[in-house]
Amino acid sequence: MNQEIERIKVLIVGSGPAGYTAAIYASRAGLTPVMYTGVQPGGQLTITNDVENYPGYPDGVMGPQMMEDFKKQAERFGTQVRYGVVTQVDLSERPFKVTVDESKPLIADTIIISTGASAKWLGIESETRLNGKGVSACAVCDGFFFRGKEVAIVGGGDTACEEASYLANICKKVYMLVRRDELRASQIMQNRVMKNDKIEILWNHETEEILGEEEVTGVRVKNNQTGEEKVLDVEAFFVAIGHEPNTSVFAGMVDMDANGYIQTVPGSTHTNIPGVFASGDAQDHEYRQAVTAAGTGCMAALDAERFLAAQE
Repeated sequence: MNQEIERIKVLIVGSGPAGYTAAIYASRAGLTPVMYTGVQPGGQLTITNDVENYPGYPDGVMGPQMMEDFKKQAERFGTQVRYGVVTQVDLSERPFKVTVDESKPLIADTIIISTGASAKWLGIESETRLNGKGVSACAVCDGFFFRGKEVAIVGGGDTACEEASYLANICKKVYMLVRRDELRASQIMQNRVMKNDKIEILWNHETEEILGEEEVTGVRVKNNQTGEEKVLDVEAFFVAIGHEPNTSVFAGMVDMDANGYIQTVPGSTHTNIPGVFASGDAQDHEYRQAVTAAGTGCMAALDAERFLAAQE
């Protein structure tokens, strides 16, 4: 094998708000970053219709358009955006060895992980079909569009309770569908939803089908104890059964919590491996917003820049 293996100063893995912001900062600092977009170029925002809570877009923006804007800005300063998936990494020594699409070898002086997370879904056909048309995995992002309406949310953990409470502030009524006869959430979160008059918890209920042709018009649910079915007249359906960080390729090398979120040194994007930085939803299970992801992308680029300067 006599071909020269490409050496990259700053390799950015993933292309959501965190990755693109890291790319903007790194390219403006003259670090000629290379980004591999991953399987979902643009990340979770590409399946989000209207984004109204990102500063600088007073009239709102479509998620895919926003990611296109981020991409253009990163490329303007010299970022190479490449379509491909990082399938293997060896972080045992620097420069790090990386394989893209199981075949292309690279070496990288620093790596910024911004692979994001994916919402877990119920896996029913109507959920996929109506995604972005009243079906959402982010109440904080999309609840506003259904203010004053009746909505349903599925889940029984802290996230579901938190999102149900958030929705209850702006919606007329919130049906909370819980598969079991108890909540998994912490006691304080349980108390919060139980005390809220606008939240009706349907215990032992599962979702059979989300109704509607062009948008959500209702949801058919079933009591898994009695077999009884009924239709709830709701205009939105929120799924809050958890997220899965897209970090498996780094497992066993980078420190993670029990759920696979990468652990960073507090107040920074440093991982346990010098020269490897993590940003966005791959390391944040708390806020999971475009604007917070972008903030940590900026931090990761600055951390990488300082790291490289110290090496020289």
